[in-house]
Amino acid sequence: KVINEAVPYTIDERAISKSNLNVNRRTGNLILALNSAQSIGCNIENIGNDDLSEGRSHAVLRLVWQIIKVGLFREINIDIHPGIIAIGDESETINDLLRLSPEDILVRWFNYHLERAGSKHRRIRNFTTDIQDSEAYSYLIEQIAPKESGVNSSIPLSTLNIRTISSLIQKEPDLHQRAEKMLLEAEKFDCRAFVSPGDVVKGNYKLNMAFVANLFNTYPALEPITNPIIVDGILEETREEKTYRNWMNSLGVQPYVHYLYSDLNDGLVILKIYDIIQPGCVDWKRVVTNFSERLENCNYCVELGSQLKLTLVGIHGQDIMEGNAFVWQLMRAYTLSILNKLSHEDRQFTDADIINWANAKLKECEKNSSFTSFEDKTLSDGRTIINLIDCVKVGSINYDFLQNATTDEARLSNARYAISMARKAGAEVYALPEDIVDVKPKMMMTIFACLMIKDLGPQQKQNGE
Repeated sequence: KVINEAVPYTIDERAISKSNLNVNRRTGNLILALNSAQSIGCNIENIGNDDLSEGRSHAVLRLVWQIIKVGLFREINIDIHPGIIAIGDESETINDLLRLSPEDILVRWFNYHLERAGSKHRRIRNFTTDIQDSEAYSYLIEQIAPKESGVNSSIPLSTLNIRTISSLIQKEPDLHQRAEKMLLEAEKFDCRAFVSPGDVVKGNYKLNMAFVANLFNTYPALEPITNPIIVDGILEETREEKTYRNWMNSLGVQPYVHYLYSDLNDGLVILKIYDIIQPGCVDWKRVVTNFSERLENCNYCVELGSQLKLTLVGIHGQDIMEGNAFVWQLMRAYTLSILNKLSHEDRQFTDADIINWANAKLKECEKNSSFTSFEDKTLSDGRTIINLIDCVKVGSINYDFLQNATTDEARLSNARYAISMARKAGAEVYALPEDIVDVKPKMMMTIFACLMIKDLGPQQKQNGE
């Protein structure tokens, strides 16, 4: 349910076991939660369902913080809030602003409102030491609070005397009391969340960043952009791009990927993914960290990609540096590399192998389903995938939940159930229900491949491998 608050509709609640919670049903819920968290970009490395069921605090806190962060940051971008353009300077383009991380946007947004409040000198650079005295917070809250909220228009600033200040608050020397009074003002417009006075005074990074993100999400107080040329110039992230970005971040690559078309152009993330696909393949002595020399990394990406048998005809290092990365090929190579490791033979799996496995599995468990390719339109109702899930994990599907797929709405309902049940069965699926309805061949391939990985995995354990 927390995951669905962070990214709505990630989990179909029909897939959640809510009664008769024996060990198996609880485990199924935890696996569903972990794989769903991974699908929205959380890194669950070294976090297992046992960690959650046994309440191991380090694992639980690490996972929950990631989910909350995804939810808080989900709409802190220029796609959702074109008014963010106002926080840039004259030398910056829309592309420059698209490259900003949510944290960077929050800092700039905070300072934008400090400037509008009349502060000539006070600016923040972080959510730790720069907010401990509550002064910057007080100005921010005064600036963004709706007029009808009743927020005090004279908030305490001990060092800035820009406005008339309430004598009671102005004379408050105790930082805890000052933070409490600031939070009481935030409470007036339902924005007292995440932090206590002690968290403010101590400069707790995560909690203060969450507090500021919540303020932004609730009352950004940005001017609307009326220039259609500017608005049309903002490229909204596509569904496929979001899937690729979530996949990369779930692998734990650093730096974190916020925007595909800028965060990959130094080659570092691509090289780190290569090293995950084939450990040891990257000669890190050849990798440069100086941004001005990033073309060398990008050329190395092309060289290594060819060795890994990616199709890079016509792609050069300059293309990567300009934001034209071969992300789908990376995701496909990663998925197939896992399949290849599970194989009993020294072979490289192909799309045809995955299709043949799926059809053989469906026939073996006597399901009346089959398909010819990942573009087969019969896949759009979700039933073939659901049947396959029931073959991989026998008895897991409640067929009473399925609808006759005569409408797009019914097909989407089936697809949502299919995605959640695949994750509950243990498949690390990143695709979205809409990908099934639209029969997106790239995403369909990953769904079937992940189910195949899940099916082959237990066989390896049974064989003692």
